Amino acid sequence: MRYDLIIFDNDGVLVDSEPISNQILAGYLTEWGHPTTYEESLRDFMGGSVQRVRDIVRERAGRELPENFESSFHTRVFDEFRRRLQPVPGVETVLEKLEADGVPYCVGSSGSHERIRVALTKTGLFEWFGASRVFSAQDVGRGKPAPDLFLHAAKEMGVAPGRCAVVEDSPLGVRAAVAAGMDVYGFTAMTPAAELVEAGATVLFGDMAELPQLMQ
Repeated sequence: MRYDLIIFDNDGVLVDSEPISNQILAGYLTEWGHPTTYEESLRDFMGGSVQRVRDIVRERAGRELPENFESSFHTRVFDEFRRRLQPVPGVETVLEKLEADGVPYCVGSSGSHERIRVALTKTGLFEWFGASRVFSAQDVGRGKPAPDLFLHAAKEMGVAPGRCAVVEDSPLGVRAAVAAGMDVYGFTAMTPAAELVEAGATVLFGDMAELPQLMQ
C-alpha cells in the first residue's frame, strides 16, 4: 500500500449512522422552529459538527438554538444508535487487511468523542481503534471543512500529511482532506459521486470491500 496512514471518517464510512442522525436532526430542528427535511439535513449538515448546525441556523434565522440543543440531540441520537446502528458493510474486512499489511489507521470525525465511542462500541468496531487512534473535531479549533482535524490526526500518528489517505463520504470532509494535502477516497454510498468529485475526491468507490485494492 502506498500510504503510511489511513484516516477514516466515522459517520457513514465506518458506521451506517447518517440516515439515523439526519432523520433525528431534521425533526429536532423542525421542533425548534427551523423547518428542515431529511434531504435538507443531509445537504447542509452531513459531515459537519453540531457547532456547524448552530452557526448555520444563526446565520439563516438570526437567533440561537437553545443552550441544551447538543445534549438533547445527542441523547436522542445515542438512544437510536444503541438500538439499531450497524457497521458499514465490508468495513471489518478493510480493517483486517490493513492490520495484516501493517498499515496504520485511525478515525478523524466531526462527531464528539462520546458520539464516536458510542457508535464504535455498539457496532463492535471500537476494539479495532481504541482511544489512542480516535480524533474528534473537539480536539481542534476548527472542524471540517478546515484541515485542522486531519492535520492533527496525522501529527499525533507521526505521519506527514502527504503520506496520508482519507476515506470520506461528505463534501465537507473531502474539502478538509484536500486542504490538508491528503489523497481522498470518496465513498458514494450516501452522497452523489459528482458532489464528491467537485469537492476534490481523488478516487470514488461505492463498495467498501473495494478500498484496499484501490489503495495499492
